[in-house]
Amino acid sequence: MKVLLKIVLPSVLMIALAVTAVVMLARNRPEPPEREPTVTAMMVDVIEAESSVGHFSVEAQGTVQPRTETTIAAEVSGRLVDVADNFTAGGFFRAGETLAEIDPSDYEAALLQAEAELASAQSRLADESARSEQARLDWQRLHGGEREPGELVLRLPQVAGAQAAVQAAEASVLRARRNLERTRISLPFDGLVRARQVDLGQFVSTGTPLAVVFAVDVAEVRLPLSDQDMAFLDLPAPGETVASEPVPVTLRGRVGGRSAAWEAQIVRTEGVVDEATRLVHAVAEIRDPYGLLEASRETPLAMGTFVEAEIRGRTSAGLIRLPRGALRDGNSVYLADADDELEIRTVDVLRTTPESAYVRNSLKPGDRVITTAIQAPIPGLPLRVRGSLDAPDQGEAP
Repeated sequence: MKVLLKIVLPSVLMIALAVTAVVMLARNRPEPPEREPTVTAMMVDVIEAESSVGHFSVEAQGTVQPRTETTIAAEVSGRLVDVADNFTAGGFFRAGETLAEIDPSDYEAALLQAEAELASAQSRLADESARSEQARLDWQRLHGGEREPGELVLRLPQVAGAQAAVQAAEASVLRARRNLERTRISLPFDGLVRARQVDLGQFVSTGTPLAVVFAVDVAEVRLPLSDQDMAFLDLPAPGETVASEPVPVTLRGRVGGRSAAWEAQIVRTEGVVDEATRLVHAVAEIRDPYGLLEASRETPLAMGTFVEAEIRGRTSAGLIRLPRGALRDGNSVYLADADDELEIRTVDVLRTTPESAYVRNSLKPGDRVITTAIQAPIPGLPLRVRGSLDAPDQGEAP
Protein backbone atom coordinates (compact mmCIF):
# COMPACT_ATOMS: atom_id res chain seq x y z
CA MET A 1 0.00 0.00 0.00
CA LYS A 2 2.76 2.39 0.91
CA VAL A 3 4.51 1.59 -2.33
CA LEU A 4 1.33 2.40 -4.34
CA LEU A 5 0.96 5.76 -2.59
CA LYS A 6 4.56 6.64 -3.33
CA ILE A 7 3.89 6.02 -7.04
CA VAL A 8 0.37 7.59 -7.57
CA LEU A 9 0.50 10.60 -5.21
CA PRO A 10 3.23 12.50 -7.06
CA SER A 11 1.40 12.06 -10.41
CA VAL A 12 -1.86 13.44 -9.01
CA LEU A 13 -0.04 16.44 -7.52
CA MET A 14 1.62 17.21 -10.84
CA ILE A 15 -1.71 17.08 -12.74
CA ALA A 16 -3.37 19.37 -10.19
CA LEU A 17 -0.54 21.90 -10.42
CA ALA A 18 -0.76 21.87 -14.27
CA VAL A 19 -4.54 22.48 -14.28
CA THR A 20 -4.14 25.31 -11.77
CA ALA A 21 -1.50 26.93 -13.94
CA VAL A 22 -3.70 26.75 -17.08
CA VAL A 23 -6.67 28.29 -15.25
CA MET A 24 -4.53 31.15 -13.93
CA LEU A 25 -3.13 31.88 -17.38
CA ALA A 26 -6.62 31.89 -18.95
CA ARG A 27 -7.93 34.33 -16.39
CA ASN A 28 -5.04 36.73 -16.89
CA ARG A 29 -5.28 36.64 -20.77
CA PRO A 30 -6.13 40.08 -22.29
CA GLU A 31 -9.61 40.44 -23.94
CA PRO A 32 -9.55 40.58 -27.82
CA PRO A 33 -10.78 43.86 -29.38
CA GLU A 34 -14.48 43.80 -30.38
CA ARG A 35 -15.40 44.33 -34.10
CA GLU A 36 -18.80 44.98 -35.62
CA PRO A 37 -20.01 42.16 -37.91
CA THR A 38 -19.61 42.82 -41.65
CA VAL A 39 -22.87 42.65 -43.69
CA THR A 40 -22.30 41.19 -47.17
CA ALA A 41 -24.47 42.61 -49.96
CA MET A 42 -25.66 40.27 -52.72
CA MET A 43 -24.78 41.15 -56.32
CA VAL A 44 -27.92 41.16 -58.51
CA ASP A 45 -28.95 42.06 -62.06
CA VAL A 46 -31.99 44.28 -62.53
CA ILE A 47 -34.15 45.57 -65.36
CA GLU A 48 -36.36 48.63 -65.31
CA ALA A 49 -40.08 47.93 -65.60
CA GLU A 50 -41.48 49.47 -68.79
CA SER A 51 -44.98 50.02 -70.08
CA SER A 52 -46.07 47.52 -72.69
CA VAL A 53 -46.73 48.68 -76.24
CA GLY A 54 -48.36 46.92 -79.14
CA HIS A 55 -50.75 44.00 -78.94
CA PHE A 56 -51.07 40.66 -77.27
CA SER A 57 -50.30 37.64 -79.39
CA VAL A 58 -51.99 34.26 -79.16
CA GLU A 59 -50.30 31.17 -80.52
CA ALA A 60 -52.05 28.20 -82.11
CA GLN A 61 -51.31 25.57 -84.71
CA GLY A 62 -53.10 23.74 -87.48
CA THR A 63 -52.90 22.16 -90.91
CA VAL A 64 -53.42 23.99 -94.19
CA GLN A 65 -56.49 22.78 -96.10
CA PRO A 66 -58.21 24.01 -99.29
CA ARG A 67 -61.41 25.97 -98.86
CA THR A 68 -62.90 24.30 -101.94
CA GLU A 69 -62.28 20.62 -102.65
CA THR A 70 -64.40 18.30 -104.75
CA THR A 71 -64.53 14.87 -106.33
CA ILE A 72 -65.18 14.95 -110.08
CA ALA A 73 -67.66 12.30 -111.21
CA ALA A 74 -68.76 11.37 -114.73
CA GLU A 75 -72.19 12.81 -115.63
CA VAL A 76 -72.57 10.63 -118.73
CA SER A 77 -71.42 7.17 -119.73
CA GLY A 78 -68.76 6.39 -122.29
CA ARG A 79 -65.13 5.70 -122.97
CA LEU A 80 -62.42 8.24 -122.14
CA VAL A 81 -60.91 9.26 -125.46
CA ASP A 82 -58.74 12.15 -124.31
CA VAL A 83 -56.92 13.04 -121.08
CA ALA A 84 -55.06 16.35 -120.69
CA ASP A 85 -51.38 16.28 -119.74
CA ASN A 86 -52.07 18.31 -116.60
CA PHE A 87 -54.91 16.00 -115.54
CA THR A 88 -52.63 14.14 -113.16
CA ALA A 89 -51.71 14.35 -109.47
CA GLY A 90 -50.23 17.80 -108.87
CA GLY A 91 -51.37 19.19 -112.22
CA PHE A 92 -52.51 22.82 -112.33
CA PHE A 93 -55.55 23.73 -114.42
CA ARG A 94 -57.48 26.86 -115.25
CA ALA A 95 -61.20 27.44 -114.91
CA GLY A 96 -63.10 26.02 -117.91
CA GLU A 97 -60.08 24.07 -119.21
CA THR A 98 -60.92 20.60 -120.57
CA LEU A 99 -59.24 17.96 -118.44
CA ALA A 100 -60.70 14.84 -120.04
CA GLU A 101 -63.21 13.93 -122.74
CA ILE A 102 -65.68 11.06 -123.00
CA ASP A 103 -66.43 9.69 -126.51
CA PRO A 104 -68.99 12.25 -127.81
CA SER A 105 -70.14 10.40 -130.98
CA ASP A 106 -73.31 8.91 -129.48
CA TYR A 107 -74.24 12.24 -127.90
CA GLU A 108 -73.63 14.14 -131.13
CA ALA A 109 -75.99 11.73 -132.89
CA ALA A 110 -78.57 12.16 -130.15
CA LEU A 111 -78.34 15.92 -130.54
CA LEU A 112 -78.85 15.68 -134.31
CA GLN A 113 -81.88 13.47 -133.80
CA ALA A 114 -83.34 15.84 -131.21
CA GLU A 115 -82.82 18.80 -133.53
CA ALA A 116 -84.52 16.91 -136.36
CA GLU A 117 -87.49 16.09 -134.13
CA LEU A 118 -87.66 19.74 -133.14
CA ALA A 119 -87.71 20.82 -136.76
CA SER A 120 -90.51 18.33 -137.48
CA ALA A 121 -92.52 19.56 -134.49
CA GLN A 122 -92.06 23.17 -135.57
CA SER A 123 -93.22 22.30 -139.07
CA ARG A 124 -96.33 20.61 -137.70
CA LEU A 125 -97.04 23.61 -135.47
CA ALA A 126 -96.72 25.94 -138.43
CA ASP A 127 -99.14 23.75 -140.43
CA GLU A 128 -101.70 23.56 -137.61
CA SER A 129 -101.45 27.29 -137.01
CA ALA A 130 -102.11 27.94 -140.72
CA ARG A 131 -105.08 25.57 -140.73
CA SER A 132 -106.49 27.30 -137.67
CA GLU A 133 -106.16 30.69 -139.21
CA GLN A 134 -107.79 29.47 -142.44
CA ALA A 135 -110.69 28.00 -140.47
CA ARG A 136 -111.21 31.38 -138.76
CA LEU A 137 -111.31 33.15 -142.15
CA ASP A 138 -113.76 30.61 -143.54
CA TRP A 139 -116.06 31.04 -140.52
CA GLN A 140 -116.06 34.79 -140.84
CA ARG A 141 -116.85 34.55 -144.55
CA LEU A 142 -119.80 32.26 -143.91
CA HIS A 143 -121.23 33.70 -140.70
CA GLY A 144 -119.75 37.14 -140.42
CA GLY A 145 -119.69 38.43 -136.91
CA GLU A 146 -123.00 36.91 -135.75
CA ARG A 147 -121.37 34.36 -133.46
CA GLU A 148 -117.93 33.14 -132.40
CA PRO A 149 -116.54 29.88 -133.80
CA GLY A 150 -115.85 26.98 -131.40
CA GLU A 151 -112.42 25.61 -130.50
CA LEU A 152 -112.91 22.53 -132.64
CA VAL A 153 -113.86 24.66 -135.61
CA LEU A 154 -110.66 26.67 -135.20
CA ARG A 155 -108.63 23.47 -134.61
CA LEU A 156 -107.28 24.91 -131.37
CA PRO A 157 -106.69 21.48 -129.75
CA GLN A 158 -104.54 20.49 -132.72
CA VAL A 159 -102.58 23.76 -132.40
CA ALA A 160 -102.05 23.20 -128.65
CA GLY A 161 -100.88 19.65 -129.36
CA ALA A 162 -98.40 20.91 -131.92
CA GLN A 163 -97.13 23.55 -129.48
CA ALA A 164 -96.64 20.90 -126.81
CA ALA A 165 -94.74 18.74 -129.29
CA VAL A 166 -92.45 21.68 -130.06
CA GLN A 167 -91.75 22.28 -126.36
CA ALA A 168 -90.99 18.61 -125.84
CA ALA A 169 -88.64 18.63 -128.82
CA GLU A 170 -86.90 21.76 -127.51
CA ALA A 171 -86.41 20.03 -124.15
CA SER A 172 -84.94 17.02 -125.94
CA VAL A 173 -82.52 19.29 -127.78
CA LEU A 174 -81.47 20.98 -124.54
CA ARG A 175 -80.95 17.61 -122.88
CA ALA A 176 -78.95 16.25 -125.79
CA ARG A 177 -76.83 19.40 -125.98
CA ARG A 178 -76.19 19.29 -122.22
CA ASN A 179 -75.19 15.62 -122.37
CA LEU A 180 -72.81 16.43 -125.22
CA GLU A 181 -71.27 19.23 -123.16
CA ARG A 182 -70.87 16.84 -120.24
CA THR A 183 -68.56 14.67 -122.29
CA ARG A 184 -65.92 17.39 -121.77
CA ILE A 185 -64.75 17.42 -118.11
CA SER A 186 -63.96 20.90 -116.77
CA LEU A 187 -64.33 22.91 -113.58
CA PRO A 188 -65.40 26.49 -112.78
CA PHE A 189 -62.25 27.35 -110.78
CA ASP A 190 -58.46 27.37 -111.03
CA GLY A 191 -57.07 24.42 -109.11
CA LEU A 192 -54.76 21.48 -108.64
CA VAL A 193 -55.40 17.78 -109.04
CA ARG A 194 -54.93 15.89 -105.79
CA ALA A 195 -55.51 12.39 -107.24
CA ARG A 196 -56.74 10.92 -110.54
CA GLN A 197 -58.70 7.67 -110.49
CA VAL A 198 -59.24 6.88 -114.20
CA ASP A 199 -57.10 6.69 -117.30
CA LEU A 200 -57.28 6.96 -121.06
CA GLY A 201 -59.49 4.34 -122.74
CA GLN A 202 -61.36 3.41 -119.59
CA PHE A 203 -65.14 3.09 -119.78
CA VAL A 204 -66.94 5.15 -117.15
CA SER A 205 -70.57 5.14 -116.11
CA THR A 206 -72.65 7.98 -114.76
CA GLY A 207 -71.41 8.73 -111.25
CA THR A 208 -67.97 7.09 -111.66
CA PRO A 209 -65.37 9.13 -109.63
CA LEU A 210 -62.73 10.56 -111.96
CA ALA A 211 -60.45 12.65 -109.70
CA VAL A 212 -60.16 14.72 -106.53
CA VAL A 213 -59.31 18.37 -107.12
CA PHE A 214 -59.15 21.56 -105.07
CA ALA A 215 -59.19 25.29 -105.78
CA VAL A 216 -55.98 27.28 -105.30
CA ASP A 217 -57.51 30.70 -104.79
CA VAL A 218 -57.92 30.37 -101.01
CA ALA A 219 -56.55 28.03 -98.34
CA GLU A 220 -57.71 27.78 -94.73
CA VAL A 221 -56.26 26.77 -91.38
CA ARG A 222 -58.47 25.77 -88.44
CA LEU A 223 -56.85 27.13 -85.28
CA PRO A 224 -57.97 25.72 -81.90
CA LEU A 225 -58.36 28.37 -79.19
CA SER A 226 -59.06 28.04 -75.49
CA ASP A 227 -61.50 30.24 -73.61
CA GLN A 228 -58.53 32.06 -72.06
CA ASP A 229 -57.08 32.76 -75.51
CA MET A 230 -60.43 34.12 -76.73
CA ALA A 231 -60.35 36.75 -73.97
CA PHE A 232 -57.40 38.47 -75.68
CA LEU A 233 -58.73 38.38 -79.27
CA ASP A 234 -61.30 40.39 -81.22
CA LEU A 235 -62.71 37.67 -83.46
CA PRO A 236 -65.78 37.64 -85.73
CA ALA A 237 -68.93 36.53 -83.96
CA PRO A 238 -70.51 33.26 -85.16
CA GLY A 239 -72.30 33.96 -88.43
CA GLU A 240 -70.13 36.94 -89.36
CA THR A 241 -67.90 36.49 -92.38
CA VAL A 242 -65.21 38.88 -91.17
CA ALA A 243 -64.49 41.03 -88.12
CA SER A 244 -65.02 44.80 -88.18
CA GLU A 245 -61.23 45.08 -88.34
CA PRO A 246 -59.13 42.32 -89.92
CA VAL A 247 -57.31 40.11 -87.43
CA PRO A 248 -53.81 39.53 -88.85
CA VAL A 249 -52.18 36.12 -88.48
CA THR A 250 -48.61 35.10 -89.19
CA LEU A 251 -48.15 31.46 -90.14
CA ARG A 252 -44.78 29.78 -89.78
CA GLY A 253 -43.64 26.38 -90.95
CA ARG A 254 -40.83 24.46 -92.60
CA VAL A 255 -40.71 23.78 -96.30
CA GLY A 256 -37.79 21.97 -97.88
CA GLY A 257 -35.84 22.13 -94.64
CA ARG A 258 -36.14 25.92 -94.39
CA SER A 259 -38.31 28.08 -92.18
CA ALA A 260 -40.90 30.20 -93.96
CA ALA A 261 -43.67 32.62 -93.01
CA TRP A 262 -46.97 33.56 -94.64
CA GLU A 263 -49.49 36.29 -93.85
CA ALA A 264 -53.11 35.32 -93.26
CA GLN A 265 -56.28 36.73 -91.74
CA ILE A 266 -58.99 35.39 -89.44
CA VAL A 267 -62.24 35.31 -91.43
CA ARG A 268 -64.65 33.48 -89.13
CA THR A 269 -65.13 31.37 -86.04
CA GLU A 270 -66.99 28.09 -86.19
CA GLY A 271 -69.12 28.97 -83.18
CA VAL A 272 -69.08 25.44 -81.73
CA VAL A 273 -67.22 24.29 -78.63
CA ASP A 274 -65.58 20.90 -79.13
CA GLU A 275 -67.05 18.62 -76.48
CA ALA A 276 -63.85 16.59 -76.17
CA THR A 277 -61.28 19.39 -75.96
CA ARG A 278 -63.47 22.37 -74.91
CA LEU A 279 -61.82 24.44 -77.63
CA VAL A 280 -63.26 26.78 -80.26
CA HIS A 281 -61.85 26.89 -83.78
CA ALA A 282 -61.09 30.11 -85.62
CA VAL A 283 -60.44 29.91 -89.35
CA ALA A 284 -57.52 31.77 -90.93
CA GLU A 285 -57.59 32.43 -94.67
CA ILE A 286 -54.58 32.61 -97.01
CA ARG A 287 -55.08 34.06 -100.48
CA ASP A 288 -53.35 32.34 -103.42
CA PRO A 289 -51.24 30.03 -101.23
CA TYR A 290 -49.28 28.58 -104.17
CA GLY A 291 -48.63 31.92 -105.85
CA LEU A 292 -50.14 30.61 -109.09
CA LEU A 293 -52.70 33.36 -109.67
CA GLU A 294 -51.66 36.86 -108.65
CA ALA A 295 -49.55 36.74 -105.49
CA SER A 296 -45.78 36.47 -105.77
CA ARG A 297 -44.56 33.96 -103.20
CA GLU A 298 -40.99 33.00 -102.55
CA THR A 299 -42.18 29.85 -100.78
CA PRO A 300 -45.54 28.32 -101.80
CA LEU A 301 -47.77 27.11 -98.98
CA ALA A 302 -48.76 23.56 -99.90
CA MET A 303 -51.95 21.92 -98.70
CA GLY A 304 -51.36 19.66 -95.72
CA THR A 305 -48.50 21.78 -94.34
CA PHE A 306 -48.42 21.93 -90.55
CA VAL A 307 -48.04 25.54 -89.42
CA GLU A 308 -47.77 27.47 -86.19
CA ALA A 309 -49.90 30.60 -86.05
CA GLU A 310 -49.33 33.86 -84.20
CA ILE A 311 -52.60 35.78 -83.97
CA ARG A 312 -52.51 39.48 -83.15
CA GLY A 313 -54.78 40.17 -80.21
CA ARG A 314 -56.03 43.18 -78.30
CA THR A 315 -53.79 46.08 -77.34
CA SER A 316 -51.57 45.63 -74.30
CA ALA A 317 -51.12 49.36 -73.63
CA GLY A 318 -51.21 50.33 -69.96
CA LEU A 319 -49.69 47.08 -68.72
CA ILE A 320 -46.17 46.28 -67.56
CA ARG A 321 -44.36 43.65 -69.59
CA LEU A 322 -41.68 41.58 -67.84
CA PRO A 323 -39.59 38.57 -68.83
CA ARG A 324 -41.35 35.40 -67.77
CA GLY A 325 -38.33 34.48 -65.61
CA ALA A 326 -38.82 37.61 -63.47
CA LEU A 327 -41.93 36.07 -61.87
CA ARG A 328 -41.36 34.30 -58.54
CA ASP A 329 -43.81 31.74 -57.18
CA GLY A 330 -46.24 32.60 -59.97
CA ASN A 331 -47.35 36.05 -58.78
CA SER A 332 -44.41 37.78 -57.05
CA VAL A 333 -41.39 39.77 -58.18
CA TYR A 334 -38.17 40.78 -56.42
CA LEU A 335 -37.41 44.51 -56.46
CA ALA A 336 -34.38 46.55 -55.54
CA ASP A 337 -35.76 49.55 -53.61
CA ALA A 338 -34.25 53.02 -53.37
CA ASP A 339 -31.94 51.86 -50.54
CA ASP A 340 -30.71 48.87 -52.56
CA GLU A 341 -32.56 46.47 -50.34
CA LEU A 342 -34.73 43.52 -51.37
CA GLU A 343 -38.47 44.08 -51.65
CA ILE A 344 -40.85 41.23 -52.42
CA ARG A 345 -44.02 42.45 -54.10
CA THR A 346 -47.12 40.50 -55.11
CA VAL A 347 -48.28 41.39 -58.64
CA ASP A 348 -51.52 40.98 -60.56
CA VAL A 349 -50.58 38.81 -63.54
CA LEU A 350 -53.00 39.31 -66.44
CA ARG A 351 -51.35 37.01 -68.98
CA THR A 352 -48.23 34.92 -69.39
CA THR A 353 -46.50 33.55 -72.47
CA PRO A 354 -43.40 31.35 -72.69
CA GLU A 355 -41.29 34.54 -72.95
CA SER A 356 -43.24 37.32 -71.21
CA ALA A 357 -45.56 38.17 -68.36
CA TYR A 358 -48.04 41.09 -68.37
CA VAL A 359 -48.95 42.61 -64.99
CA ARG A 360 -51.20 45.46 -63.89
CA ASN A 361 -51.88 47.58 -60.80
CA SER A 362 -48.67 46.32 -59.16
CA LEU A 363 -45.65 47.94 -60.77
CA LYS A 364 -44.88 51.28 -62.30
CA PRO A 365 -42.40 52.19 -65.01
CA GLY A 366 -38.92 52.58 -63.58
CA ASP A 367 -39.22 49.99 -60.81
CA ARG A 368 -36.05 47.90 -60.67
CA VAL A 369 -37.00 44.27 -61.11
CA ILE A 370 -34.40 41.70 -60.08
CA THR A 371 -33.70 38.96 -62.60
CA THR A 372 -31.07 37.13 -60.53
CA ALA A 373 -32.17 34.03 -58.62
CA ILE A 374 -32.05 34.47 -54.82
CA GLN A 375 -31.88 31.27 -52.81
CA ALA A 376 -33.10 32.70 -49.49
CA PRO A 377 -35.09 35.88 -50.21
CA ILE A 378 -35.58 37.98 -47.06
CA PRO A 379 -37.17 41.43 -47.28
CA GLY A 380 -34.55 44.07 -46.48
CA LEU A 381 -31.64 41.95 -47.71
CA PRO A 382 -28.79 44.31 -48.77
CA LEU A 383 -28.18 44.29 -52.49
CA ARG A 384 -25.46 45.39 -54.80
CA VAL A 385 -26.90 46.22 -58.20
CA ARG A 386 -24.55 45.16 -60.95
CA GLY A 387 -23.32 48.14 -62.92
CA SER A 388 -24.28 50.71 -60.26
CA LEU A 389 -21.47 53.26 -59.84
CA ASP A 390 -22.35 54.24 -56.26
CA ALA A 391 -22.79 50.70 -54.93
CA PRO A 392 -20.39 49.99 -52.02
CA ASP A 393 -17.67 47.47 -52.71
CA GLN A 394 -18.60 44.93 -50.06
CA GLY A 395 -17.97 41.79 -52.00
CA GLU A 396 -20.36 39.29 -53.53
CA ALA A 397 -22.30 36.72 -51.59
CA PRO A 398 -21.71 33.11 -52.52
